[in-house]
Amino acid sequence: MHFLSPILETYIANHSEDEPELLQELTRETHLKVIQPRMITGHFQGRVLSMLSKIIHPKYILEIGTYTGYSALCLAEGLQKDGELHTIEVNEELYPIQRRYFDKSGHGSQIHQHIGDALDIIPNLPQTFDLVFIDAQKVNYDAYFEAVIQKTRPGSIILSDNVLWSGKVVEPLQKSDKATEALLAYNQKLKEDNRVETVLLPIRDGLTLSRVL
Repeated sequence: MHFLSPILETYIANHSEDEPELLQELTRETHLKVIQPRMITGHFQGRVLSMLSKIIHPKYILEIGTYTGYSALCLAEGLQKDGELHTIEVNEELYPIQRRYFDKSGHGSQIHQHIGDALDIIPNLPQTFDLVFIDAQKVNYDAYFEAVIQKTRPGSIILSDNVLWSGKVVEPLQKSDKATEALLAYNQKLKEDNRVETVLLPIRDGLTLSRVL
């Protein structure tokens, strides 16, 4: 489902901050070399993540789902000078391309890569995170949320990506569609959870912003 026409999407991108050249380069390489390149964050949403991070100015960021590193690079733009970004990816084959672009960015020493299951890694991270970005397996969103909220403080922001799931959240649910089923439950949970206040933004494939109370 396209929420906006291609013409409007182009207009929006053209009237937002330009995409940095490094991220353009990463996008090209991702499309040439990596499976499912449509998973990359992209220009407009990347600038949204960058702006949110700059507004929050976090010391510690946690990302679940690195892919090739585009969103991590956007989020790192708002880090404090002594800040850290910890990003978790289950696919170890993506590690080299991530590291190469992280080191090109000027934030390389601040970005720490973790390979493995996020649900095993998160409990062992000692930091309290100011900003969290969830963008991994949809069936695990509830579990990710419960893990990361233990690592936040009042005022921390938790971002959840792909919560509209190409519009499937408002279509008849197919019995075999576990991802949509999980997202429907997750979206309702965030609406009702008294530990956070939440707004669902119709940005790209849906981006939920939850503020920890």
